[in-house]
Amino acid sequence: MVVRLLVLAAGFGLASAGGISIIAFLNYIPAGLSIVEFLIFLLQRSESALFILGCILITGSIYWPENS
Repeated sequence: MVVRLLVLAAGFGLASAGGISIIAFLNYIPAGLSIVEFLIFLLQRSESALFILGCILITGSIYWPENS
């Protein structure tokens, strides 16, 4: 149970850091990037990897079956 909470907290921290960066990068759209260019830009950044990894950790900590 403690490991599950630690994984949840780590996943939340990673997803928060990545999500805040992605929201900050939305300022590039009014600066002239199209949606496709913006998505390509996001795929090249490590912050989107943090966001995805955090979401995977959160999902895993919630739905991974407990050992009885």
